[in-house]
Order: sequence, then structure tokens, then C-alpha cells
Amino acid sequence: MTSAIRPVGPTPALLAKHAPRRSTLVRKRDDADVHVPSSPSKRSKVTFDSDVEVQVVEEWGKSPAVVQESVRRAIQKHAAGDSASYERIKGVFAPANADQDEASPTAVKNHTAALLNNVSMLDKFCVDLVNTVLDSNWLQRSEDYVQLFTQFLANLVSAHGVHLPNVLRMLAGNLTPIDAPSQSNPSKLPGIPRSKIYERAHKTLQYLLQIIPSACRILFSVLTNTFPHQSDSRRAHLIYVRNLLQITEYAPILQTDILALTTERLMKIDVQVQEDLEDLAEDAEDRVVRHIPNAGSDVDKILDDPEDSDEDSDSDEEMDEDILRARDIAKNVEKMDCILDMLFAYYDRQSRLPPTRSRTGFMDVLLSQFQTIILPTHRSRHTQFLLFHFVQQSETYVDIFVGMCAQTSFDKKKPAMVRQAAAAYLASFVARGTRVSAEIVREVWDYLSTELKRLHREYESGCRGPDPQRYSTYYSLVQALLYIFCFRWRDLESGLDEDMEDDELPSIYDAERHWRVGVKETFQLNLFSKLNPLKVCSPAIVTEFARIAHQLRVVYVYHVLETNKRIRLSRFSGASNYTQVNRETALSARSDEEHQHLDEYFPFDPYHLPRSKRWIDGDYREWKGVPELDDEQAVESESEDEGIEDSDVEEVTETEDSDQ
Repeated sequence: MTSAIRPVGPTPALLAKHAPRRSTLVRKRDDADVHVPSSPSKRSKVTFDSDVEVQVVEEWGKSPAVVQESVRRAIQKHAAGDSASYERIKGVFAPANADQDEASPTAVKNHTAALLNNVSMLDKFCVDLVNTVLDSNWLQRSEDYVQLFTQFLANLVSAHGVHLPNVLRMLAGNLTPIDAPSQSNPSKLPGIPRSKIYERAHKTLQYLLQIIPSACRILFSVLTNTFPHQSDSRRAHLIYVRNLLQITEYAPILQTDILALTTERLMKIDVQVQEDLEDLAEDAEDRVVRHIPNAGSDVDKILDDPEDSDEDSDSDEEMDEDILRARDIAKNVEKMDCILDMLFAYYDRQSRLPPTRSRTGFMDVLLSQFQTIILPTHRSRHTQFLLFHFVQQSETYVDIFVGMCAQTSFDKKKPAMVRQAAAAYLASFVARGTRVSAEIVREVWDYLSTELKRLHREYESGCRGPDPQRYSTYYSLVQALLYIFCFRWRDLESGLDEDMEDDELPSIYDAERHWRVGVKETFQLNLFSKLNPLKVCSPAIVTEFARIAHQLRVVYVYHVLETNKRIRLSRFSGASNYTQVNRETALSARSDEEHQHLDEYFPFDPYHLPRSKRWIDGDYREWKGVPELDDEQAVESESEDEGIEDSDVEEVTETEDSDQ
């Protein structure tokens, strides 16, 4: 049985047929009661009570729910090409200007919460909005707002990695003393100390690195680009370096890279100071020292004082040019001194940490920096003393460092400049380190003697004369040996107790001095050979060695020095055919040979930085020479001065007598 499906309810036709009649109780309207409007399209006029107050709700007076919805719609319209509402949102976070008042803290907080709830919509097409929010003064606001903003940053970089570099750049910028937009302080906000700003930035950065560990790679690139230029102020460098060192506390994976970055930038300042000093007059160093402030000034005070600046004053225009240059150099010296003092303190704390802590050992970091940064850099003056101090904290470290320098100086695969620098570091460390034992001195002497014997055997047969270019490594090792002997000659004597005081040691005038096996033989083999190292080594070191060696009766070389005065290195240096000498011309005979001598640079020469010098007290061996010999020279010098004065008096007396 089938049934037709019928619509539910009455049909229109039935409704029209059975429409109910109008009740007869209702009075019929007269034509006069019906008001016909003058125009069918005109509506009735609506009037309002004039006593009712009408208010317009401002953008930042809306409730959080309304703000959240308006932000969502604004971003949607922006994607469709309508950016009017989108620009109004940017205006909430933009700084106040003449055309627009600053948004209230409540409005800023509501809009930040709205962006947090709509963070999935902030893709790469909203970069300008995100950057405006990042540049807002969020670090100066209340603690609860900072927490809200930190959560927004975390959700933002988790949802859209495209914003991660900008977020890290913003945080790194807030670790500098330069007023970033997020460090600005509008009049409506309470003042926040800079130390609090840095603390908040570190806390936020640490949280982001915890949730996104891969951000460390991008962060280091950002930190490198944010590092102050070497011409920036002392305060800018100190604040940034201190913040970098703090990052290593919660991001140990960046420790090695951050410390290497700091050392590299410090080396640039160090080398620049040495170049500037060389360009000045001979008394420049004294003038520079006079311009360095007292070391007693508090570094923390420098860091916390926003008025501290290295900027020049207007009166500088009236100063002499050399004085201005000396003062500029002094500023760089003080900058380097403060940074070194900070690094000394940092490594000192690291050296006291328990060995179980999960981070790279501080000595491994220093040795790595030595090989990759310090050793290849020519004429660094102070940075290497970080290594000088901490290596001497352990005999094991001394052995490692000495072995590293020796191996590098003997390695034929290394460039000649690096091998020469390694020999200089080896000699200077052994000569100047007070905690370098006599045993180490003798071992290094044996290493150098053995290598020189091998090189002598290799070069002697084909040598026609001293050639600094061809035999540069050989000459650098000889110079290292001479330098060590000048400082540590007592450790090369045989039969002496290492703990004996100077007044207990034998006099230099003793008829017989006993030297360890190989000391005299090494000098005889190398100093009188055709390679003639005394002609190529630094004249200052050769002269001092000749004086000490003669008085100690170990070797006599003055006749070689006299002969070398008549030898021109240009006859041998750089010859294409090493079996023949170059013909000497009038021009080459008059040319200065100073540039062909080995550099007398030894990296651990006296350390004079006033603030950080305290760290190497007790580590450094000052020049003593030969006590009895130096005393005689001092007496002779005084006698000569007195003789000059007496002769002057006699001359004046004779003149007066003749006048009478």
C-alpha cells in the first residue's frame, strides 16, 4: 500500500480560500483616519531624546573579547587587501607622535593578548606588524605584561620560524647600552633600571632557547653582528661583553663560540693600539700612560653610569694633534684593560668549577683560541696573557702548551710566519714564566738543539751565506734559543740546586763554570756555521747574548759580529739560484738591512695595563740579566757621568783662569 507524501501545513490556496473574516467589533477606519505619506520611499523620521548622553567607544577602550575579534578581522582584511584596521593595530604598539597619542597600558595588554590568541595568523605577510610589536617598549612595562609578551614571543617563533631571526635580533639589541626602542621609557611608565632590562632580556632569551634549542645557531650569528665596533665606547664594549658571558651560563653550547668571538674582537683592539703607538713619536707610550685613568675606578660604576662616555669634548679642537692621538690610544688601552680584567675574572671562575659540570673545559677553550686566533695574529701585545696566566696554574697545562708551541714551530706543513710565531711564543713563555720549572727549560733546550742540529745538517751543504727568506725557520729557532739563554742561563748549568738563592750561586768570575752537556756544542755548531744566524737574528738580542755569553765564558762571538758588519744580506737574500750570491750594487749597499732582520717581537714582554696587571702578579719573571755584570756596568756608567761632570768643571775653571 502506497501513500502520497503530502506537504506539512496548509497550502497557499487553502489559506486564501479559508481566510478568516475581520471581527465586526472592530471599528472601520474612515478615510480621514488614514495618513498617506507624501512619498512611498520616504520613511518616518525617528527622533531621540536630547537629554540622553551619546558616547563613542575608542579602539583601546574595548573589552578583551571585542579586541580579540577586531584583531582577527583586521588581519583577515589585510590579507584581502584592506589594511585600514590593520594599520590601527600597528598604531597601538607604535610610539606616540604629534598626530597620535600613546595607547594606554590596558589597551596594549589587550592587543598583545589578542595577537597571542591569533598568533597562527601572523605569517610572513604580517612581518611589518610583528616588527612594530617587537620594537615596542615591552621591557619597561609591568612584570605581568613582560610575562605575557614572553609567551607571545614563544608562541610566535614556534608557529612561524620566519620571525625567529628578528626576535633574536631584538633581544640581542637589548643587551647593548644603546637605547633600543624596547628600552625607551614613555612618560606614562615607571623608570626601570638598565640592569633590570638586561635581566628581563636574558630571562626571555633563556626561555626561547629552552623551547627551541636549534635557535642557538641563529643566535650566535646575531650576537656576532651586534658586537660593538672597535671604535665604540668603553662602556658599550663592557656591557655587551658582560652580557655575552652571562649567556654562556644558560647556553653552554655557545660558550666556545662566544669566548672566541670576544677574544677575536679584543685582538683587533690590541693590534690597533700597537700600530697606533708605532706611528707616534718615541715618547708616545709615556704620554699614553699618562692619559689612562686610575685603575682603582669601579668597573660596575662604569657599567651602570649612562653618563659615562668616551666622546670628545668641544675643547679637544684646541689640543695638539699628537696629544689627541695619544688620548685616543689611551681610550683603547683602557677599553682593552677593562675587557681583559673581565675575562680574567670569568676564566678564574671557570677554573674553579667542578670537573663534572657539562661544559667545555676552560683550558681547552684557551688552547683552541691560541691555535686559531692568537697565534696567527701578528704583534698582539696583551691578549695572550690570558693563556700565560692560566697555563701556569698546572704543570700539566705547562707541558701541553710547551708541546703545542714546539710541535707547531717544527711542523713543515705550517706557514713560515706561524712557525716563527710559535717559536717566539715558546721562547717567551719559557723565559718569562716564573712557574716554568728548570726541568721544562732543559727539555725545551734539548728540543730546540735537536731540531737545529737536524736543520743545520740539511741546509749547511748548499748554503752560500745567510739567507733570511730560505732559512727563516732555522733562524727563528736560533733566536728563540738565544732569548731563553739570556733569561734562564742558570738553569742550564750543571750541578746547581734549583732552590738556591742568587747570593748562593757561584760568581761569574769563577774559573770554571760547568754547563749541561750540549749547551756549548749547540752554540759552536750553529753560531759559527755558514748559515751565520747572528747576522739575521735581531741585533738587540744578539748584542745582549754576546755580552752575557762572553762574561759567562760559554762562547765568544764578538769577532763574528765584527765580520758581520762587512756582510750585506742583500747579496744572499732572495737569490733565484742559491748556489750563487747576488751582485751587490751601490743602491743595495746603501739600503737599510733592518727589515731583513728577524723581528725582536716576543709576545710576553712586560705587561703594563694598570687594572688587569694584578692577575699576573707572581707569574711573571722580570729581566734581571747577570747581577754582578749589571752592577759593574751601573758603576761604570756612574763613573762616566761623574767624569763628564768633572771635565766640565775643569774646563770652566780653566776658562775662568785664562780670563783672569
